[in-house]
Amino acid sequence: MAEIKVRGRELVGKVVVSDEAGKKFGRVGDVSFIADTGELMNLLLIEPTKATQDLHLQQDEQSRHLIPFSAVKSVGDFVIVSEKEIF
Repeated sequence: MAEIKVRGRELVGKVVVSDEAGKKFGRVGDVSFIADTGELMNLLLIEPTKATQDLHLQQDEQSRHLIPFSAVKSVGDFVIVSEKEIF
């Protein structure tokens, strides 16, 4: 699969949905990245849905759910992620 090139600020505020079932997980509130390289590591979700809570995702110190950037399949009006690659 081709590498997705996107700036973190372009993701903030977008709704995150799964590619398998179209489940809505919440909105991107922020991103975590490696400062030296700029590599995006995780999407930090705000307004998590029940579908997000059912996944029992890792959370940061502010209780925001983390979705690894490696699970992102495409970015447009929405951020599309693969549920299978979240874990």
